[in-house]
Amino acid sequence: MGGLAARRRRRTWIGLTAGFAAVVALSVAALLTVKPWTPEFRHGGLVIVAAPAPVRAFSQIAPAAANAPQPSARGLAAALGPLVTSTDLGGFSGSVTDAATGTVLWSAEPDKPVIPASTNKVLTAAAALLVVPSDHRVATTVVSGATPGELVLVAGGDPTLTAARDGKGYYPGGPKLSDLVSQIKQSGRHVESIAVDTSVYSGPGWPVGWDPADIAGGSWAPIEPVMLDGGRLDSLVEYSPRSGTPALDAGRALATALGVDPAVVHPGKAAAGAAEIARVQSAPMRDRLRQMMVDSDDVLAETIGREIAAATGAEQSFGGAAGATLTALGAAGFDTSGVTLLDNSGLSTEDRVPARLLDKLLAEAAAPATPASTTPTGVPNPVPGIGVPTTAPAAQGAVAGPLAPLLDLLPVAGGTGSLAPRFTDGQPTHGGAGWVRAKTGTLSVSSALAGYVLDNDGRVLTFALMSNDRPPEASRPALDAIAAALRNCGCS
Repeated sequence: MGGLAARRRRRTWIGLTAGFAAVVALSVAALLTVKPWTPEFRHGGLVIVAAPAPVRAFSQIAPAAANAPQPSARGLAAALGPLVTSTDLGGFSGSVTDAATGTVLWSAEPDKPVIPASTNKVLTAAAALLVVPSDHRVATTVVSGATPGELVLVAGGDPTLTAARDGKGYYPGGPKLSDLVSQIKQSGRHVESIAVDTSVYSGPGWPVGWDPADIAGGSWAPIEPVMLDGGRLDSLVEYSPRSGTPALDAGRALATALGVDPAVVHPGKAAAGAAEIARVQSAPMRDRLRQMMVDSDDVLAETIGREIAAATGAEQSFGGAAGATLTALGAAGFDTSGVTLLDNSGLSTEDRVPARLLDKLLAEAAAPATPASTTPTGVPNPVPGIGVPTTAPAAQGAVAGPLAPLLDLLPVAGGTGSLAPRFTDGQPTHGGAGWVRAKTGTLSVSSALAGYVLDNDGRVLTFALMSNDRPPEASRPALDAIAAALRNCGCS
């Protein structure tokens, strides 16, 4: 048995040796066929081509041409006619304006008050631009309490504070809880308890028309004057479930970071003149407005609304903020008749705004710059008596109106924020991506789009398109198709 096994092994080696010899012979033959110094041999059959010539990039961003053909009402009606009768639009209203002349070229029930959804934020942003300085910041402070071991976290109205370990929370440029902790430790204070003072705000945490189920759904948290990452339980997730007690949660996070039992955190009020121990500040208003508009952030909209209220001397509540927004717009010459606001975000199904007002705000923002000694038509610049200087700048040449920054706050179709996933899926919206810039609005009973676009002739058109009583999955594509038609329109 052993001899037989040995013979089998020897035969195996003989077979392997013969096979190896055959492979060697084939390799030699291959070497004779493919020369080892040829490029094909060295790179496995690939041929290296010469590098392309350098290409110089040229910026394509330029102002709209002053001599672009003027659009006509007839041309616009022809472009929009087949689209605005779609049954997917439900109860539809809208307005389109030639920004260069301020002429309304097309409209459909523009004075009808309808549910605006988040296009309501256009009103909020416009009012903030009119009455709140662009570099305004909101402070969150810590002061001494009633007893030696107590501190008071004084909420100033900033929901962008973060407790993220690396300091990078949901809001870029937001203040860090760790900075408050460092300042408190440097003060040498002994801490036994923390009170949270939210008295700067008054009234309920949400108004009529908000669904409390949306707290767990991640749309909003009760509006309180201090929050961690807008009340998000996961600081980096847009629609993370939110806290039902965001201000107390911020106090508990501060206590934990200081080594204090979070159970001792409680509501309280700072004494007048209490010694300040620590302070952090929000990003400037200009940055928070962009975050509010691009991402359609409801919590930011409501807290910015309260900054508008503070600037106009109104109560920092839902009613006070909404009323202050309309006061600021009315003082600037805008017709706010027909408007009903219960909030500044557009979450309430009780809000009502006509397309006429949205389009007018955007048209004023897009109006041509005027000589420094004058002001844009219908918009006193600035609004006297409510938070901004009362004399126009004395610079030479032309200046833009106070609402001009509104244009840069809008999402880009197919590119940024709430418009990133839209205008990317086929013929009805062909050509709109990258050109349409607009604020979106979406509720279960309302969809809206308000913004501007450069038409095919190079003319700036502003628009407000509003659909009620249809589900968003039907109405949004229909609205996008209209906006894309404005882009593709040669309406002169």
